[in-house]
Amino acid sequence: MVARIYKPARNAMQSGRARTHRWVLDFEPSEPRTVEPLMGWTSTSDVNGFVRLNFATKEEAVAYAERYGIAYQVAEPHEAAAKKISYSDNFRSDRVAPWTH
Repeated sequence: MVARIYKPARNAMQSGRARTHRWVLDFEPSEPRTVEPLMGWTSTSDVNGFVRLNFATKEEAVAYAERYGIAYQVAEPHEAAAKKISYSDNFRSDRVAPWTH
């Protein structure tokens, strides 16, 4: 049973950064999902796949995994560079691309 500790990325459909400040501990599936033949639904008997624990810091998540003897992998977050652009930059005289319309 291996756990993955990571900081979730921002939702691509929204500009906000909600739910990206906490660290998450998810368990990797220990067995593959199976397809139920009658209805075609996927199922699994692995209940750890439904467990998601939230922590305020990475150190808390690592301490929890070590306390309970859970093997873990830490994925460091990739912070996006902030673009500092304003509306007036569209009209600068030293603009790289010429104004097109």
